[in-house]
Amino acid sequence: MGVQSPNLMRNKKTCRAVGIPTIDLSMDRSLVSQLIIRACEEHGFFKLTNHGVSTEIISRIEQKSCDFFAKPASVKQQAGPLTPFGYGCKSIGFHGDKGELEYLLLDANPTSSIPQRTKAISNDPEKFSCAVDDYVQAVRELTCDILDLVAEGLGLVDKSTFSRLIDDVESDSVFRVNHYPPMDQNLKVLNPISKFQMFDTNNANNGTPSRVGFGEHSDPQILTILRSNDVGGLQICSSDGLWISVPPNPSEFCVLVGDTFQALTNDRFKGVRHRVMANSNKPRLSMMYFGAPSLNAVVSPLPQMVSSNSPTVYKPFTWGEFKKAAFSLRLAGRRLDQFKYSYNYNDDKMTEC
Repeated sequence: MGVQSPNLMRNKKTCRAVGIPTIDLSMDRSLVSQLIIRACEEHGFFKLTNHGVSTEIISRIEQKSCDFFAKPASVKQQAGPLTPFGYGCKSIGFHGDKGELEYLLLDANPTSSIPQRTKAISNDPEKFSCAVDDYVQAVRELTCDILDLVAEGLGLVDKSTFSRLIDDVESDSVFRVNHYPPMDQNLKVLNPISKFQMFDTNNANNGTPSRVGFGEHSDPQILTILRSNDVGGLQICSSDGLWISVPPNPSEFCVLVGDTFQALTNDRFKGVRHRVMANSNKPRLSMMYFGAPSLNAVVSPLPQMVSSNSPTVYKPFTWGEFKKAAFSLRLAGRRLDQFKYSYNYNDDKMTEC
């Protein structure tokens, strides 16, 4: 997985957040379901208020994460390398891609337990495990509720069509905590720019290029539930190619449509492309729950999403197959393209790409 080239990135301009939908989950359920569907169709992204996840649960995992990232590098490295879970620093994926961050990646399967290396993550492994479990359970329930709302809004008879994929005991969901250290004012003096460091000159401040903390990509899973502290940096790419900065709000969650949801809805929903800039003088901490099905779950467009005007876009694939394909590409790769049908409109036949 990798970071987009500087030339490609310069083709996209940056603008302030305009029209990003914010949905109050405490409103009438039927209204909320329609607002979510519209946001998934038009943006692939929305912010959520009154989400029901307690501040105590959020605060505990945030504090435990901050405690870990405050440790010396030599101590943090004992929680790595990723196999596939654990601690990572700068490296993103398996193809030489880099970012201005460090992170923890943990299994979020309903029956999983925190890895043995928890002792390297926390001085009190049991409390750390409890903090992670409580947070993951809360956001998993939130994710399932959102997916049930979508099913209701789409008029599906089985309201758990989507949520059962994530609620499966063999779900391949993961939990990730990203830490973006504050920008070093002497970066160019102390650390000469490496060949991996990425800049976006269109998002410059007084002529100074902006650092890309995590390069442009879409998430391969079904839904991502993201929460950050009060430090900005998240940007989403609009349908017309503009980078829109998302104002940070620790009391809200950001919900991102993933590639798998795009396939399930036959392109009715769009997996949102996004990135994170790392230009703050304060540390940014973000937590992501990536809701995914089991490795053997078959993903294909729902029959209700297919019609003569909207023919089937994707051939069936398992989540395991798609995950393998996703990790074979660089970060900015268009993963779903490998699973598209191609149509011959002269004889109404479709073939695999």
